[in-house]
Amino acid sequence: MVRTTTFDAADYLDSPEMIAEYLTEAFESEDPALITKAIGTVARAKGMSIVAEDTGLSRENLYRALGGDTKPEFATVLRVLHALGISLVAQPRAAIRVQLPRA
Repeated sequence: MVRTTTFDAADYLDSPEMIAEYLTEAFESEDPALITKAIGTVARAKGMSIVAEDTGLSRENLYRALGGDTKPEFATVLRVLHALGISLVAQPRAAIRVQLPRA
């Protein structure tokens, strides 16, 4: 009999580069639930107790907010990203339309 284990991405997020790549892929999906769940996976990889302490939120609230089933407040997402050592950076997308002011 072959034994298998459930895949958990948190087991492989062991460097800042891996975490950044994982979150970048999630952000590129533009799916809020997937992004939230990916942030939760990174938080589990770091240790939810540590993230809870760094954000001032309870572990239970973090699990609930980052499970992908709810829409956490943006302030909560920012606090968690800060605790994870992640910075959001704005960069232009290719070929966006810009309306110029009329003369």
